[in-house]
Amino acid sequence: MRLDPIATRRFAELFTKGEAVLASKKVDFVSREEGVAYHKVPSGTYREWMTNVLNLIQRTFGEQSIHFKHLAEQYSKFTEWESHFIDSFSLFKAAKEDYEGGYLFNVRTLAKAEVLSDAISQAKELLHAGYKDPASILARVSLESVLKDLCDQHGIPHSKLEKMNADLCKANVYNMAKQKQVTAWAEIGNKAAHGNWSHYTEQDAIAMVQGVEALVADIL
Repeated sequence: MRLDPIATRRFAELFTKGEAVLASKKVDFVSREEGVAYHKVPSGTYREWMTNVLNLIQRTFGEQSIHFKHLAEQYSKFTEWESHFIDSFSLFKAAKEDYEGGYLFNVRTLAKAEVLSDAISQAKELLHAGYKDPASILARVSLESVLKDLCDQHGIPHSKLEKMNADLCKANVYNMAKQKQVTAWAEIGNKAAHGNWSHYTEQDAIAMVQGVEALVADIL
């Protein structure tokens, strides 16, 4: 998984901020029996930090992730005791470790890959039935969707397919040979979409569908 430099920096900032929150703790009372001081963390300082944390975890892991759910529960039950903050900080550090270690389970990406895989399967069925033109159009739509997802992953703005293709190559997401292949596949799809069905062969359509299928498998 390619780490987002902005998210990585924010994790580091909130780690430092969390240490500052802990350092702001105040003695609430000292146990006479044990001689132990019990500390509290200022509620406002904690809630500011935790709001920042929840926003980051929501954006990186999603609201359905175990990290977000556990942190949200901690936030809702905060009691100001130092031990409660330490529990929250430990959960944050676990999320930070998973993110920076590349263990982020991106549900949306996997779901999109599954949808694209279904679309390619439909295109292959159309080819087997002798319908090269709708198969090519479906593959063209899938190809553009793949490029948009790649642009999202690498901070590249969406644009027309050929512009995204060039930008992805410039960003070293894939090499020039792959860029030329994408251009060729897009051309077949465009011919199909504009009704120029005699300008490409069934073998061209088969090569396109197989190529897009391989791109989905390799990249997503």
